[in-house]
Parts: sequence; structure tokens; C-alpha cells
Amino acid sequence: MIRSELIQKIFDENQELPVERRLSQRDVERIVNTVFEEITDALSRGDRVELRGFGAFSVKKRDARIGRNPRTGESVKVEEKHVPFFKTGKLLRDRLNGK
Repeated sequence: MIRSELIQKIFDENQELPVERRLSQRDVERIVNTVFEEITDALSRGDRVELRGFGAFSVKKRDARIGRNPRTGESVKVEEKHVPFFKTGKLLRDRLNGK
């Protein structure tokens, strides 16, 4: 699922609400974008983001190392970097495994 499909699905499910409580597609898009921006901002600060039942996002540090260019076989210095890491929550893991 891509971002636009997520926005459309939330918007479609929102249409079942009474007219005065419905959100416009623009509002749904703004909410989804805000959630993703907040997760990104928290990770960039080095914080951990936990969504109960779904999983947790964190940042892991990869140390500098000597790598190898697969095309030429030449040794290459790879600098230290930070990478996003996702660990699934128990409910999600159980649901994926049919429990």
C-alpha cells in the first residue's frame, strides 16, 4: 500500500460517519502527512516511536567499515551511518502468523 492508497482508504471509511463529522480528503491527507512527519522528526532526533500492537521504529548506528565494490572487487571505505529500524509488535506478528 502506498501513501495515496492509505489516504483514500481512510477517506472512504470516513464517509460512513454523519455528514457533520466527516473529514474532507484534504484533511485526511494532512493528518496522514503529519503522522509521517512526526515519526520522521522523532527518528531524526534519535527518539524511538512505538505504535502499540503495530511495532516500534528506532534508529541504529552502523559503524564505519571497509566494504567491497561488487562490480570491481575493489575495497571501499564505508562511513558510519544511522539507519531506521522497525521491530514488529506482538499483535502484528501474531496476526501475520494466523494466530
